[in-house]
Amino acid sequence: MDETQFSIARQTMVDCQIRPTKVTDTRVLDVFGSVPREAFVGKHQRAIAYVDEDLPLPGGRCMMEPMVLARLVQALDIRTSHNTLVIGGATGYGTAVLARLAASVISVETRSQLVEKAQETLVSIGIDNAVVIKSRLVDGYPNDGPYDRILIEGAVETVPEKLLEQLAPNGLLAAVWRPLGSVVGVASLWSHAGEGFNRKPLFDAQVPLLDEFRAKREFVF
Repeated sequence: MDETQFSIARQTMVDCQIRPTKVTDTRVLDVFGSVPREAFVGKHQRAIAYVDEDLPLPGGRCMMEPMVLARLVQALDIRTSHNTLVIGGATGYGTAVLARLAASVISVETRSQLVEKAQETLVSIGIDNAVVIKSRLVDGYPNDGPYDRILIEGAVETVPEKLLEQLAPNGLLAAVWRPLGSVVGVASLWSHAGEGFNRKPLFDAQVPLLDEFRAKREFVF
């Protein structure tokens, strides 16, 4: 596929996958219509970069289905003044999307190969307000916090308190919550609520689980 074909595929993704699923924010639609998704996958996957499903990536990661990612991004209501954090950024596509909407983005990934690929790709498409950090996903990156918005790119069985505590007072965290034993997850927003945190369900979503966010198993003897 050449650049013209990719451009057509990108607009088709917006018109046929994202727009019909209640994504109405023009800023979000414009970003998904401009960020080159094909740049964030291997050469053998470029032709299928815009399919409406999760794409497997090296190291057990995946590129989240466009519709799910777009709805999560819209729910976060990201502003140009926001300091944002991406957890499990993989090759950097979601990071690029947030970078076009927010003031700054820190993207956390555990795998060195993915960290290098993401940073190189972000630079190659002119993103200069995002940095990819190698760190444990569950630790986040408190050094640059608190964050107005946090996006976890994958399903979680649990969200650690130390990650939620990196939210600013009016901050929001978006992820797909899939409790232990459930097949389908629920896209959700977490926010401060008194001394703790509240989870607001948004819509059903089925995306791969991030191993780092599995709940501890209890053994019964």
